[in-house]
Amino acid sequence: MRRKPVELLVAEGGQGEGGSLRRSLGMWQLTMISIGATLGTGIFVVLGESVPKAGPAVTLSFVLAGLTALFSALSYAELAGSIPVAGSSYSYAYATMGELVAWVCGWCLVLEYGVSVAAVAVGWGEYLNELLDGTIGVTIPAVLSSAPGEGGVINLPGLIVVLLAMVFLLGGAKESARVNTIMVIVKIAALVLFCAIGFMGFKSGNYSDFMPLGTAGVSAAAASLFFSYIGFDAASTAGEEAKNPQRDLPRAIMLSLIIVTALYVLVAAVAVGAWNWADFEGSEATLAAIMNDVSGQSFWGTLLAAGAVISIASVVLTVLYGQTRVLFAMSRDGLVPKAFGKVSKKTGTPRVNTVIVSLFCAALASVIPLGKLVDATSIGTLFAFGLVNIAVIVLRRTRPDMPRTFRVPLGWLFPVLGFAFCAYNMFSLDSITWVVFGVWMAVGLVFYFVYGMSRSRLASAEK
Repeated sequence: MRRKPVELLVAEGGQGEGGSLRRSLGMWQLTMISIGATLGTGIFVVLGESVPKAGPAVTLSFVLAGLTALFSALSYAELAGSIPVAGSSYSYAYATMGELVAWVCGWCLVLEYGVSVAAVAVGWGEYLNELLDGTIGVTIPAVLSSAPGEGGVINLPGLIVVLLAMVFLLGGAKESARVNTIMVIVKIAALVLFCAIGFMGFKSGNYSDFMPLGTAGVSAAAASLFFSYIGFDAASTAGEEAKNPQRDLPRAIMLSLIIVTALYVLVAAVAVGAWNWADFEGSEATLAAIMNDVSGQSFWGTLLAAGAVISIASVVLTVLYGQTRVLFAMSRDGLVPKAFGKVSKKTGTPRVNTVIVSLFCAALASVIPLGKLVDATSIGTLFAFGLVNIAVIVLRRTRPDMPRTFRVPLGWLFPVLGFAFCAYNMFSLDSITWVVFGVWMAVGLVFYFVYGMSRSRLASAEK
């Protein structure tokens, strides 16, 4: 139950083994990090898997998932402005609910960020094949582009994109942010292009049976589509590399969520209007296929595939960034090995951390199917987001006079709603996902009690 004082968290900001992180990111770059980490596989790939669950009402599923994200985003914005450090919800939990809860939250973030990197990388390969087919008429054979159990031996594209992201991250946070900004602009342009082309094939009859699978289908799709909102909290992991974190972090979090939600609902509405919802079953690279069908030309689908390849790569880059910063904070607290907290004096990045995490994510991406990764990521994220909403309430009670650059409106109402929505979406996931989550949490608790609890810096200070 030992807690880490907010003042100590802030005082340690940026400090790592052998060096410190560099404050080089402004609000624009922070917003691009959040959009970059959020806008990608969820709309380019997971949409095709979610429409068969909800039918045309998948637009409502996006809204439901977006509301869940919105309430949690408000809580993130308040905490990011009050506790501007790396570590995201892990650090917030450490300051409010104690070390054990912080460890559980951090372990969920490892699941959220690490596994979602792998999931996004798997989706990247589908659009890469679409691009190769449309440009040079060849594709990567299934044996080298699919996971075992899906007709392949290894997902080589997934492996490659994670390793490329690792190379960019090792160059420094500012340099990575520049690359990400370019990729975010490309992905937004690609989605706007899809809406323009897709609207020409819009058929109102596709909405005649709006909710064919009932509210249960809407809920099931929303739980999976919550994966599409993972990443808006990525800006909060950059608290120690932001120039003015108290002011810019809350703004970046809220602005990115608004932009992403608007694009998601618009793209989903156009996609279902252009294609009958039953046609989405088993379709890969869905948006590119819709563009080809509507326009009657492969050029537009190929162009969208090119945008998707670039945009999904930006998700890999920014989510991988978030994962390394969470582990950096946990290492500084002594809960994971010191290697994760070592900072390069030359680049100001945790290099060993970045290499280890990248190799782990690359291995996952190369052998595990997308669907299994998506649901495992969603449940870990929902759990962490739920804890963030609780943290806001706890900090309001324990530190009511602490300076806050942003406050969640209407007192405790929104944090309570945020927690309730997270719990609702968690219980909409299937039992297998819960079993995987339970095993993951059991492994994490064993690691904490065997390693982290005795090596914690707060434990050492108490001796």
